Amino acid sequence: MAPRSPFSCILWDIDGTVVDASEGILRRLTRCLTELGYPAPTREELVHWIGPPMHQSFQTNVGMTPEQAAAAVVHYRAIGKEDGYTSGARLYPGVGELIGDLADAGIPQATASSKPEVQVTALMDHFDLAVHLQAIVGATADEKTRATKSAVIGEALRQLAADGHDVSRPVLIGDRHHDIDGAAEHGVPVIFVRWGFSWPHESEGAQAVVDTADQLRDLLLVDGDV
Repeated sequence: MAPRSPFSCILWDIDGTVVDASEGILRRLTRCLTELGYPAPTREELVHWIGPPMHQSFQTNVGMTPEQAAAAVVHYRAIGKEDGYTSGARLYPGVGELIGDLADAGIPQATASSKPEVQVTALMDHFDLAVHLQAIVGATADEKTRATKSAVIGEALRQLAADGHDVSRPVLIGDRHHDIDGAAEHGVPVIFVRWGFSWPHESEGAQAVVDTADQLRDLLLVDGDV
């Protein structure tokens, strides 16, 4: 029998879940922070930066005011545009293939990322994944109108529903605590992946936790009727 899914649609976080963009993020953060007079982060400190909205991270991680953080985000995004949004990025093993197989099984999929949508689109195009997705959703360009994980998830569900897809049994695949918190606001369960940039305690509240793409596949695709 053809594989099916226990979920009616699947939402994907991007950084730390589908794409490892840490090489480029560290390079751009180092340049941004040093040019603004702050110490450069170490690779070990990237766990504090990857996942949450950048405006929040600049305040939490280096003590900027909201106004300073807003200016820092503008500077960081300008560096990113110059550097190239896909520079140094790679797919986590097996995830791209899983997204393709889910599409072949007819399961609607969308991104739900705190990254600016233009960057998410560039990454999905770069890795030839856009063709498998019914919606590509990220933060708005100003990173204020739609920036929280809850807002992004809500928009992804809205777009899928507007296109006639079943959103009655959604699931979010993510790797940080804010994925779980944001999904909870919509009653969406989370499958937590451990290959990203999380601390061990961040999986609390997830419906399931996986260590490999094969384990994730077993939860998202089953044989026969579901």
